[in-house]
Amino acid sequence: MTSHRTLRVAEAVREVVASAILSEVSDPRVQGVTVLSAHVSADLRSAVVNVSVMGNPSEQRLALRGLNHAAGFLQSRVAARLQTRFTPILTFELDDSVKKSIAMSRLIDQAIADDQIAAAERSKSRASDSDQSPDDSTESIADPAEHPN
Repeated sequence: MTSHRTLRVAEAVREVVASAILSEVSDPRVQGVTVLSAHVSADLRSAVVNVSVMGNPSEQRLALRGLNHAAGFLQSRVAARLQTRFTPILTFELDDSVKKSIAMSRLIDQAIADDQIAAAERSKSRASDSDQSPDDSTESIADPAEHPN
């Protein structure tokens, strides 16, 4: 079970790291990075920061290397904010939950569109079936001898 203090420290780490990445990190590799969450160990000596990086896998790896390179700088920003005996050592992990949710949303939108197309086709076929009157169907079955050509 995580304590209230651990949760507060994790939230502070997330805020400081996100703000520093946005405004202070000048590494060109660190682009398109969104800090999603931070998890701090119970002894407050380490923190795992979950980030999302938009782009292809090579861009994501490059951004992660840039973040690991800037970890000391970001850790100093966290130390200034927390003012605790120990500053958590930052490690960064790639979180692809945002990409998964976007993909899931696209699948749902596609399924809805497919259902709407199928419903429209069903209603068109029902409308064309109801346009044929019973008299029309009996004429095609009638004996050709009754109607001379």
